[in-house]
Amino acid sequence: VQLQASGGGSVQPGGSLRLSCADSGRTFSSTVAWFRQIPGKEREFVGASRWNGGGAFNEYYANSVKGRFTISRDSAKITVYLQMSSLKPGDTAVYYCAATSRRPVVSVLSNVDMYDYWGQGTLVTVSS
Repeated sequence: VQLQASGGGSVQPGGSLRLSCADSGRTFSSTVAWFRQIPGKEREFVGASRWNGGGAFNEYYANSVKGRFTISRDSAKITVYLQMSSLKPGDTAVYYCAATSRRPVVSVLSNVDMYDYWGQGTLVTVSS
């Protein structure tokens, strides 16, 4: 698994961006998450797409982005997107995607140790 996060850039407050997380090995990962980090702070959970074992995916979000960010997968269920809307300056960070073949319980999806693979990060800057 080799994850590549892309789509970052600069945007004004209220704007939108879509990030992509692609696996060059085209490997299906049961759980793919997005985290973000600003210098001097710990990596923060943004949201996750988790296969429920029954043929469908469920999405989970941090309270800080709920209603503004949406996670989805492409038709092959391999590339994962993070659609970000109504962006705020506080959303400025380096965004990372992470993946695992496991299905962690929902309560630990925000734990960085649950993920086996990480992308290189893409910078999102929200500023006027």
